[in-house]
Amino acid sequence: MKTIYDVQQLLKKFGTIIYLGDQLADLELMEDEVKELYQSQFIKSDDYQMATLLLRQRATKIREDRGYK
Repeated sequence: MKTIYDVQQLLKKFGTIIYLGDQLADLELMEDEVKELYQSQFIKSDDYQMATLLLRQRATKIREDRGYK
């Protein structure tokens, strides 16, 4: 898993497609869904950690671009 697209494809395997129209909200909801999959033992620890890292990095970039702290 190397991109946000990869995370989206992982979620899609479990029937989850997220599009709210706000990229930051999409990322936060994807992180919640990945956490639920991990807690339910549907995905491995490695996939959970990488997905969470990718989502948080992208969310931080968006916040910086928007001028949030």
